[in-house]
Amino acid sequence: MLKEFKDFIMTGNVIDFAVAVIMAGAIGAVINGFVSNIAMPFAGYFAGGMNFEDLHYAMDGKEYATLAAAKEAGAAVIAYGAWINTIINLLIVGLVMFIIVKAYNKTKKPAEAPAPAGPSEVDLLTEIRDALKK
Repeated sequence: MLKEFKDFIMTGNVIDFAVAVIMAGAIGAVINGFVSNIAMPFAGYFAGGMNFEDLHYAMDGKEYATLAAAKEAGAAVIAYGAWINTIINLLIVGLVMFIIVKAYNKTKKPAEAPAPAGPSEVDLLTEIRDALKK
């Protein structure tokens, strides 16, 4: 059983999948950093200095200056600004994955056209019969 497990783990597909999962985690962290530290402040600047992370709705009806202040006061909060960041993060991850797959597909060799099929067995037998008749 141990040998079968070792054979399974050492197949190319499992190793490729493991590398892909690790790379996806690393790329996700890089993209999340890009969204949080570059894209959202840039978008906030053009939106009049708005910080999307602080966009929230306090369920107690009071106004709080920041999301942290609302949470500190113990208010139930809908933090829709964080959700907006997550959606933008998803869109950027999707775009990056699209670009990676598109570049990968360009590097793949096109499938070779199948060789033209020769005469069928019936055609060959007919030819042999006709040749023997002569």
